[in-house]
This record gives sequence, C-alpha cells and structure tokens, in this order.
Amino acid sequence: MKVTAIIQARMTSTRLPGKVLMEVVGRPLLSFQIERLRFSKRIEEIIIATTTNKEDDPIVELAQKEGLNFYRGSENDVLDRYYQVAKKHNSRHIMRVTADCPLIQSNICDRVVEAYFADNTDYIHTGLSFAEGLGCEVFNFAALEHAWKEARRTSEREHVSLYIRKRPQTFRMLTIENETDDSTYRITVDEKEDFEVVKAILKNLYRGKNEYFTIDQIKSFLDSRPEIYKLNSHIVRDEDLLKALKEDAIT
Repeated sequence: MKVTAIIQARMTSTRLPGKVLMEVVGRPLLSFQIERLRFSKRIEEIIIATTTNKEDDPIVELAQKEGLNFYRGSENDVLDRYYQVAKKHNSRHIMRVTADCPLIQSNICDRVVEAYFADNTDYIHTGLSFAEGLGCEVFNFAALEHAWKEARRTSEREHVSLYIRKRPQTFRMLTIENETDDSTYRITVDEKEDFEVVKAILKNLYRGKNEYFTIDQIKSFLDSRPEIYKLNSHIVRDEDLLKALKEDAIT
C-alpha cells in the first residue's frame, strides 16, 4: 500500500519570505524536494497544498509545471487545508511534509511508510534523532478527520498533527528513530543562514535529476566544511512549534 504526500507550501514565511522558491543552480528549492520525493517507492502521488493568497500564485505555477495536483486553502488553518485536499483526492493515507525541507530523503520516507502499515498505526512520525529537515509523518484519513472536527486551539489548527500527537490515549502512535543521532545537523530552510547551508550542499553534491545524494554524503560534506556546518547551528529546532506550545500553556 502507498500514501499520498501532501507538501504544505507558502510564500509568506515570516522569517524568510519566499524561501520555498529561492533558487540554487537555477532551480527553486521546492522543485528539489519534489524531485527527491519522486525517488520514493511508497509515495503514490504528490500534491501541493498552498493558500489562496495571490503571493502563492508562483507555487501553483510550479505545481502545474511539475505536473502535480494542487489545492488552495486557508493560510493559517493548515489543518483544514490538509483535510480538504485529502478529502478532495480521496487520500486514505497521508504523508505530511513541509516545503522548507528541500533535501528530504525518500528512503527515510519509505521507512516511515513501511512501519506505519506494519504496525497498523493511526499516526507515525520521525523522531528528534534525525537531522532537522528530514522529518515526515504519516496518518490515516480517519485521524485527520477526527482532528479537523475536534481541534479548537489556534496551535492545533496551524500545526496539522498537533491535536493527534497530544492524544496518545485516542490514537495509535509510533515514533521512528534514526540509527545514529544526527540531531545536530540542520538542513531545513527557515532562516537566511539555513539557505546558505542548503545552497552550499546543493552546489557541491547535486549532479542532476537522475542522481540521488544521501544524508551520509551530506553529513560528510558538512563534517569536512565546519565553517558551513556552523552557519546555522545556533538556530533553535522546531521554534514555531515550541512557541505554539508555550502559548497553549499560557492560555
């Protein structure tokens, strides 16, 4: 069995506006992510979930250029955006990935999918032992619909799986950890420094659409170039989610 990968993408990031379409070697970052997801053996379809904002028209244009389906929904109620696109395309098993992870690893995605089906879980996600920027999560439509109907907090509407993750008594959940602790590597794109790191990786390791470079190659490159590795090492992991959880605790 396979899953539908839904990429959430928007141009109006507060920390680095337009980051998903910033270019390296003449290509937008989002196209690299799409290309790498297409190496997956367990992803049946890739869909772009963006917003109705005019600023996101270029994302729609890229989806069309890549031959992908897309959906335009709420900017802030991302849970509704996911629910509506999954319902529209009759997606029973959904992989959530974010467009700030252009160097995502298809083999890790496949490992998560395989564990999801093998353990018959409602929700599964990668743990903190993976490098930041390689994360993905998979959930079934029933869990998504339950969250969509019941989630009330702003944080639970903005962060798609947060309602599910906070309720282990309701949903069957599993966390997949990495074989090694790669948590100190940061290859996501949230800040300007992140982009410089990813740009350096792509310029040195990307060899064309038919050649796939792995996290081990990325780690080797960063280990050999400490000045690049250190560029974004000070940035807090999952800062937006941590902020949302802190606000939840206050309210």
